[in-house]
Amino acid sequence: MTTARGLAASLRAVLDRETPLLLAVPDGPATTRPNRPSGKGWSMREELGHLVDSAVNNHARIARAALQDSYEGPGYEQEGWVAVHGYAGIPWKELVGIWHAHNAILVPLVANLPDGKLATPCTVGGGPPVTLGSLVDDYVLHLRHHLDQVLRRERVKRYPR
Repeated sequence: MTTARGLAASLRAVLDRETPLLLAVPDGPATTRPNRPSGKGWSMREELGHLVDSAVNNHARIARAALQDSYEGPGYEQEGWVAVHGYAGIPWKELVGIWHAHNAILVPLVANLPDGKLATPCTVGGGPPVTLGSLVDDYVLHLRHHLDQVLRRERVKRYPR
């Protein structure tokens, strides 16, 4: 079983590695156009905004699961959240700062979880129950997947732990 400190270190490593790469992206029209070769989908700004929303939603899930014997809560309407926040209109560097701050606060939250809490059952949006440890681990994988897309890297099929 993975430890809470191990999960927190994994998230911290993503922040330390990816933040400078995100900050190196020049602000401009390229960050506002669809980020797929097809010319459809979210722009870089919208996809990074989606990761802000994901951090916010997972922050609430993790904190509530830490304080309860189990967690059951809503899913997240990603298209709607991205649209109502207007991420396409937020300057790139400002958006990177928002993303970083929302994720940085998760590091001590996860690190301070007693390892026994990682077994807490969590149900999100009526899906099957998963453990809190799996929820956090899946969050980090989700983050890495979208950062690969934002930074236009080849998708990594499997992430090492």
